[in-house]
Amino acid sequence: MSLTILIVEDEAGQRQLIAGMLRAEGYQIREADSVESAIVAIKEAPPELVFSDWKLGSLSGMDLLLYVKREYPEVGFIMATAYGTITHAVDAIQAGADDYLSKPYQRQALLLAISKVARSQALKKENKALSSALSEQQSLVGLVGKAPCMQKVFDRLNRISGTDATVLIGGESGTGKELAARALHQLSRRASKAFIAINCGAIPENLAEAELFGAEKGAFTGATSLKVGKLEAADGGTVFLDEIGELPLLQQTKLLRFLQEGVVTRLGAQKELKLDVRVIAATHRDLRLEVAEGRFREDLFYRLNVVPVIMPPLRERREDIGRLIEHFLKLHARQYGFDVPKISQEGMRFLLDYRWPGNVRELSNRIERFVLLGDEQELTQDSGALQQDTGWQLPAEGIEWEAFEARCLAEAMARFDGNRTKAAKWLGMNYKAFLYRLDKHHLV
Repeated sequence: MSLTILIVEDEAGQRQLIAGMLRAEGYQIREADSVESAIVAIKEAPPELVFSDWKLGSLSGMDLLLYVKREYPEVGFIMATAYGTITHAVDAIQAGADDYLSKPYQRQALLLAISKVARSQALKKENKALSSALSEQQSLVGLVGKAPCMQKVFDRLNRISGTDATVLIGGESGTGKELAARALHQLSRRASKAFIAINCGAIPENLAEAELFGAEKGAFTGATSLKVGKLEAADGGTVFLDEIGELPLLQQTKLLRFLQEGVVTRLGAQKELKLDVRVIAATHRDLRLEVAEGRFREDLFYRLNVVPVIMPPLRERREDIGRLIEHFLKLHARQYGFDVPKISQEGMRFLLDYRWPGNVRELSNRIERFVLLGDEQELTQDSGALQQDTGWQLPAEGIEWEAFEARCLAEAMARFDGNRTKAAKWLGMNYKAFLYRLDKHHLV
């Protein structure tokens, strides 16, 4: 056992006897002959356990115990004395000692006491790790968001996370739809299995079937080996279909069959595969309108919309902006190993008043850039003509359209770090038309 123990005993012979006994059991041993030297040793490198005599010259083991529990509460402590009474034992336990031995004690009693405290320390570490994991998990679901509209979302996520119900997450771009989907997965019994996210708008239409459902070798030109589809890869876990409204109608039909029967057939195969996959879908579109205009299957919509979850835009939860700023400052500082930077009062006022058309994603991106560059002027730079609700109008003298269009495209690409699908969505453009304009302005 690799437990590190500090033995504090002023009698050299007794200290060496205990040290030898414990080293023989595989413990890592350090020694101190007084409270003062013990404190120095603990400051240099805190042990996992202190085994201390009660009587230690001018200071006592109780003095050391009080110091350890005040400064290093996670360190275990066993007290031993030949001079004490039951009062000493009670005092030590009440002060935080994990165990108590009366001299003279047997070797077996010492080893048993240390083993018991070692198990207790291990349980404390495990509980701390579990609490940390739970805290991290909860931060995905509800810690960054106290607005009433977000609390309704969190309540719904918590309520359905333990089920296999199909969920359709709606909301504007950047509101955290994928974050909500990951939270549902992590809070479910499928948490140890795969979570596979698919951007339906980024899959070329001619490859969509193979991407989702798989393909046998030779099923189409270029299929030189077996391709496992995303749904099959997520077997036992969760698949997240982002921008489901972009899925071609043919694949909508096949997805509907999977939701109804739980089976897929690889392209070019005859055999069906039975899968256990929870489906979570998301879209920024109004799927009811898409159904009405014939671009989305009505039966698939109802299959997906078993439990709808709507992520509110940031402008509707303005009381959360301050919490989110603090959260992202700490998150990105930890990510890059930087100190958490400070934002001036003027900077905070801008961030709190800004409309955030890109929602939480835009806020996160701005804070990340600020952590990296430390440039508050860039942090508080308005997006100018492209920001909504500014009352911007075409100038009386007119504009040079080609230059303006190129600027819009470039800013959209910059805003989403080169992600074409997200940039196209933000501009409200068809993806293929967006690619055509990027090529036209030599922005690819």
